[in-house]
Amino acid sequence: MNALDVIAAKRAHLQRLANTKGAAGEIAALQSMGEWVARPKGSALRAILHALADSGIHIKSSSFDAIASPDGLDFTDPQRLRDQLATATFVEIKTANQARVRPGFAGFFFALTESEIAAAAALGERHRVALYNNMTGELLITSVPEIIARASSTNWQVSVQL
Repeated sequence: MNALDVIAAKRAHLQRLANTKGAAGEIAALQSMGEWVARPKGSALRAILHALADSGIHIKSSSFDAIASPDGLDFTDPQRLRDQLATATFVEIKTANQARVRPGFAGFFFALTESEIAAAAALGERHRVALYNNMTGELLITSVPEIIARASSTNWQVSVQL
């Protein structure tokens, strides 16, 4: 194996590890917050998006990871679900897995997608970003505008799929 092959193999390994640790961090963050429920799938997710659309809010299913709802969510009754979502908070979870991330999340580098930013704009105070340090257990609940205001640098990019 030459040096370039070793570097490519190490990068592939790190990418797999980062994805696994990110999912584990999301699960840990969900477990630490009793009233949060993971983003549902299938018909329950479609019911949420439909109920939001009925109230004039259009977001993508990928724009949140959890919902904080003090009254729970009833997917069997569309009107009750609309009422519950009116007081629910949609949470996007970002997980830090790097030792360089300091208390208060200084040094944490992550991406916000276009759909996450659009959801924050559409939902306003009902959208939050949970920063979770998988190494220390620190959790910070913030918002997209607060993150943008606090950012020491931003790197905008376009992601494409062919």
